[in-house]
Amino acid sequence: MFKHSTSPVSLLRSTWKHRELILQLARKDVIGRYKGSLFGLAWSYISPLFMLGIYTLFFTEVFHAKWGTTGNESKGGYATALFAGLIVYTVFAECITRGSQLVTDNANYVTKVIFPLEILPWVSSLTALYHALASLVVLALFSLIFTGHIATTFLLFPVVLLPLILISTAAGWLLSSLGVYVRDVGQISGVLVLAMLYTSGVFFPIEQMKPGVQAIMRMNPLTTLIVQARDVLLWGTWPDWSGLALYTGLACIACWLAYAWFQRTRAGFIDVL
Repeated sequence: MFKHSTSPVSLLRSTWKHRELILQLARKDVIGRYKGSLFGLAWSYISPLFMLGIYTLFFTEVFHAKWGTTGNESKGGYATALFAGLIVYTVFAECITRGSQLVTDNANYVTKVIFPLEILPWVSSLTALYHALASLVVLALFSLIFTGHIATTFLLFPVVLLPLILISTAAGWLLSSLGVYVRDVGQISGVLVLAMLYTSGVFFPIEQMKPGVQAIMRMNPLTTLIVQARDVLLWGTWPDWSGLALYTGLACIACWLAYAWFQRTRAGFIDVL
C-alpha cells in the first residue's frame, strides 16, 4: 500500500505544487455559494454590512452597550468591537463546521488516486479568508463613519490572520479525517464552535472578568487572536509581536501534526466511503 509522506517538507511542497488548484477550487467554492442569486458576490459585502447595522442599532440604540468603562467611546464602539471579534471567530468556526464533512462531501475525489486530498482544508480556509476580507472592508467603512478615521495599524491585521489560517487549516485536516470514521464529529463540532464563541471574549472585554474566569478564557485559542485583532483594527495599538510569533510557531507545529494525522489515515477513506 502506498504511504503518503507526513514530513513538514512534503506539506510545504504539496501546498506550493498545488497552489493554483487550491486557488481555483476556492474561487469555485466562493462563486458557487452565491450562484443563481440576484446580487451574486455582492452578498459577501451586503451580509456583513447588514449584520453590523443590526449590531449598531440594537446594542447602541436599544441596549446602550459600551465596550469600555470610560464612557467616551464612539457611538458604534461596541458594535465595531463585537464585529472585529466576530471576523476572527467566523473564520475558525466556518473551517471547524465544514471540516468534518470536507472528505465525505467530496467522496468522488477519494477514488481519484491522483487528486491531492490534503489540499481540501486549504480550500476551506481560503474561502473563509475571502469572507473575512469582505467583512474587513465593511469594518473599515464603519470605523470611518463613526470615528472619522481608520486605525493606523489596520494594515497589520495580516499578522493576526496568519496564525488564524494555520490553526483553521490544522482543524480542517484533523476533523476531515475524523469525520470519515466517526460521523458524530459534525455534531460535536457544532457544540464546540458555540462554546468557543462564548468563551473567547467576542461579546465583552475579558479584562472585565474575574481572574479565574480570564484564565479559563485565555485557554481558548481564539482569545489571543481576537484581542490582537481589536488592537490593530480599532484601537491603533501595535500587536504583541513576541506573543504572535510564539502563537504562529505553535500553529505551525499544530498544522504539521494535523497534516501528518490526515496523511496517515487517508488510506482507509476509500474503504469507509
